[in-house]
Amino acid sequence: MNENPHLDEIDRRIVRALQRDASLSHAALADHVGASAASVWRRVRALERAGVLGATVRLADPARLGRSVNVMCQVRMHRQTTDARAEFEQFISAREEIVECYAMSGEWDYLLRIAVRDVADYDRFIRQGVLAHPSVANAASNFALRQVKYTTEIPV
Repeated sequence: MNENPHLDEIDRRIVRALQRDASLSHAALADHVGASAASVWRRVRALERAGVLGATVRLADPARLGRSVNVMCQVRMHRQTTDARAEFEQFISAREEIVECYAMSGEWDYLLRIAVRDVADYDRFIRQGVLAHPSVANAASNFALRQVKYTTEIPV
């Protein structure tokens, strides 16, 4: 897979349009980007094979699903071995409350975004989950007061 495939302007328009609305039909997408439906279909498949386009998903409203509290949690490991990190990352993958996880450089080893119902829910999760993990030394949490910007669109 080419890490940086060449994208022409039509490919870029396709990627921008699908990032905004993945439910567009090939005909509607073709109208939007100024190409034929057959050409758009071939380009979309090529962009998928190149790894430029991933899974097609629908975004859910966290508040309507009872997960309106966002917590940014920084985690410091006390064991830095490959096995300890793999074990922790497996734990992270298995927890539905953790909606994003980044391995970090600097003072903290991981940054987690956690979606929970309320502060009590987070307290249970952090004490019985993250802090109970054998590789975790400590964690620091910041509660989001409100969302100022959220996008899944990558600039193209």
